[in-house]
Amino acid sequence: MTEAPQSPGRSGDMVASEEGQKRNAPVEQRRTTDLLHTDRGNTTIEETVVQKLAGMATREVPGVYAMGSAARRAFGAMTERIPGSQTNVSGGVSVEKGERQAAIDLSIVVEYGMSIVEVSQDIRRNVIQSVERATGLEVLEVNVHVTDVHLPDEERPEETDKKPLE
Repeated sequence: MTEAPQSPGRSGDMVASEEGQKRNAPVEQRRTTDLLHTDRGNTTIEETVVQKLAGMATREVPGVYAMGSAARRAFGAMTERIPGSQTNVSGGVSVEKGERQAAIDLSIVVEYGMSIVEVSQDIRRNVIQSVERATGLEVLEVNVHVTDVHLPDEERPEETDKKPLE
């Protein structure tokens, strides 16, 4: 009489299901697929959150004078004059976001005399660090589009409106 070979992990006829093992595992041993998707639940992040984080991180970089195209900046200057309005920190930021990754496009104005290459590298480093740390998303790319260079004798559009009338 031959005995049937037993599979590893079997004790007699009792087989511990994978679900049962997971349920009985200590919390420290629970498996996570990534920071946003765990066996205990999922975290979703809206694109506007990533836009704001990227906008703030970009503005922190020395050499960034403004963000967005000329039309976008003019519109922003007008809306900021409305009482109770908030500053739009996501102007000049476009985001494509999936469940685990994001790609960010930025439009900026660089101050005259600054190295566009160095400012762009600093922006990428700061944006990637800020967004990944705050959201857990992997930032695949940060594209920087320089729309203008601010010259020292140029004034902001809102500054010309504040001059006293003669």
